[in-house]
Amino acid sequence: MLTARTKDGKKICLGYNYKKETLLYFRSREEFFCPVCGEKVVLKLGDQRMYHFSHKKGGECRDSYENESIYHMEGKLQLYQWLLRQKIPAILEFYDQEIRQRPDIKFTFKNQKYALEYQCSPIAEEIFLKRTSSYVDAGYVPLWILGNKQIHQKKNNIFSLSNFHYLFLQQTVEGSYYLPSYCPEKKLFHLLNSIVSYSIKNAFAQNRFYSIGQGEIDYLLNPECAYQINLIQWNSELEKIYMNWVLHPNPRQNSFLHDIYKHNLNLFLLPPEIGLPVHSSLFIQTSPIIWQTYLYLDILAKKHPMDIFTVQEVERSFYRRMAKKEIIIRDFPLIKPVNPFLAVMEYLLLLDKLGIVALKGKMAFQLIRTISIPQSNREREEMKKIFFQKYQPMISKQ
Repeated sequence: MLTARTKDGKKICLGYNYKKETLLYFRSREEFFCPVCGEKVVLKLGDQRMYHFSHKKGGECRDSYENESIYHMEGKLQLYQWLLRQKIPAILEFYDQEIRQRPDIKFTFKNQKYALEYQCSPIAEEIFLKRTSSYVDAGYVPLWILGNKQIHQKKNNIFSLSNFHYLFLQQTVEGSYYLPSYCPEKKLFHLLNSIVSYSIKNAFAQNRFYSIGQGEIDYLLNPECAYQINLIQWNSELEKIYMNWVLHPNPRQNSFLHDIYKHNLNLFLLPPEIGLPVHSSLFIQTSPIIWQTYLYLDILAKKHPMDIFTVQEVERSFYRRMAKKEIIIRDFPLIKPVNPFLAVMEYLLLLDKLGIVALKGKMAFQLIRTISIPQSNREREEMKKIFFQKYQPMISKQ
């Protein structure tokens, strides 16, 4: 921890970059206490680690910082000093007595108070939700930033993102989504934007980096986001998923495979129109392959050209699959409201652009042409080749 109080209640904050001689003087004349639990703490001034306060062994502080890494302390210190350089009122390790929580940094920007949490290690979703809810109830805007070591890039623009990562998702004023992280070692903000998930734990995303010495608060609260995805690379990753599901299916995937075989479909012969990337697919944990196939089975396959179907029909089908746990959605505590059905509507509007359906008013679609199901691998490869040549630019830059 980087703050403590003296016996007479004076707050000592190491974020002010005291010289070692000054701190040695303080330590020789003062006793220091934890602002949360009141226990006595020790001011550590080693040469190998950054200066910090530490509880004594055996302490029972309910807000203990004993597991706090140097990476974490260095990061929140840099973020605190970054805010001060911008003349933004900020308090390091502020303890809010009313909600009994201690954000890493409390700051005020444009008459709104923020609770900044710099999270460098995984925590239980229940804890994240509880802290976030408490901040919101107390009038804060919760701003959670991941330690950049928690971001795992698999290759190029593909990242491994768990449900824990998605808890940190933020939304820009324009409605784009991004995931903020910070690296104190490189002094860089790293933002993932244009996140499009294609499986439970994998997603395409765009990288955006900027130095803490150059960026301002608006870069973090409302960054520019640009959507672009390589459709051929996307399809290549889906092909790997197909193989993995067949070789190592879990119970939910087994249920899906049985369902499509029951309808005389083959996982390896799905048409290129099923499993397409859409912006809001990250709201749905279930792969786009699965939920788009369900939409085809429940609605499109049952219609003839020129038939009308309503949005309510599609919505009922979608939520029925959700109720049966065949479609699983993600939780986004920092984004309100979250409507997972938005991904389905984006997919239908994409099919409209492809000439498969046509929007009729605001609440209905007309089937223009049926989706052709390939009968062999050779036919599917030919269909994919034609599809990518014709539609890749449009789908890649939605």
